[in-house]
Amino acid sequence: MRHSDTRLEHALGGGGSVQAFAPGRVNLIGEHTDYNDGLCLPFALERGVTVTATPLNGGNQVEVEATDLAENDNFLLTAPDRVSGWRAYVRGAAAELQKAGVELQPCRLEITSDLPREAGLSSSAALTVATCLALGAGEMDRVELARLCSRVENEWTGASTGLLDQLAVLCSQPGQAIRIDMRDLDVRPVPLELGDHTLVTLDSGAPRHLADSGYNERRAECARACEILGIDSLRDASTAGGLPAPLDRRVRHVITENVRVDAAVAALERGDLVELGRLLDASHTSLRDDYEVSTPEVERAVAACKEAGALGARIMGGGFGGAVLALLPPGREGPPGAAPVSPGPAARFAARV
Repeated sequence: MRHSDTRLEHALGGGGSVQAFAPGRVNLIGEHTDYNDGLCLPFALERGVTVTATPLNGGNQVEVEATDLAENDNFLLTAPDRVSGWRAYVRGAAAELQKAGVELQPCRLEITSDLPREAGLSSSAALTVATCLALGAGEMDRVELARLCSRVENEWTGASTGLLDQLAVLCSQPGQAIRIDMRDLDVRPVPLELGDHTLVTLDSGAPRHLADSGYNERRAECARACEILGIDSLRDASTAGGLPAPLDRRVRHVITENVRVDAAVAALERGDLVELGRLLDASHTSLRDDYEVSTPEVERAVAACKEAGALGARIMGGGFGGAVLALLPPGREGPPGAAPVSPGPAARFAARV
């Protein structure tokens, strides 16, 4: 299922305001595989970012208020300057939509969120997608919109992210995870039936800054490994043998993580949550030892989840801080600060007001 014929029909106009919502996401398993043409198993959250767009009469301005941050922005619609922080996502969305031929109009954007920032829950993708929808991207093909939002992160914030976050935000389904094959962008729903078990996230307390961290370095290492192996992507790698360190470890993680994704799908399909927990632990070990994206704070958070009885726990998102994901058996609540997460719907128009 490609979601290539799924479009959103509303757009800013008609004299009223448009309100768009985009969820955060949790990646159950399949980390750092997206930009290597691999497999991922994310699901959208019920929490996320809401952007309300109200037309302005005349002018060439976009006025922005981020209410949760008590911060503002103001830029020319036709020539947004480059800035840093959350403003880069909003300005980049406006610029990339216009490059794609979407006609925008002056407006005021109000941004609210109940999603923690820099916790590995894809708040940046949620902000970008919600902004694009509120500005008028509702008629775009969802896969193409995911590509556009990825360009915003790549070119406006300096983070060389793949398409995992954007596809999860745009293509998820309630009560399900989605298996994404990043090579052909095939999206397949996978029922996420946990019974009395619970998935929780726990913030490690170490904020993530993808563009400033080792994320881009990991991407460069994967590209270098492909050059040495003579392949187009690590999806085609069958062994890490013969590569110099640390490239051999990076390749080993990608190969084994792809295997773990399909093993997790099989475990969910047969209701084997003990095996799912084991796979989460194995993924964390690989991310810590082979991909080297963990931190002391993350390790303490994982240990706290395991001590609370988690069947499995792992670092989540790009790494270098952020949150961890844990699977708890019935009757266990997790460590202090753990927040239950469940699969919700994809990005959508929340209202026309």
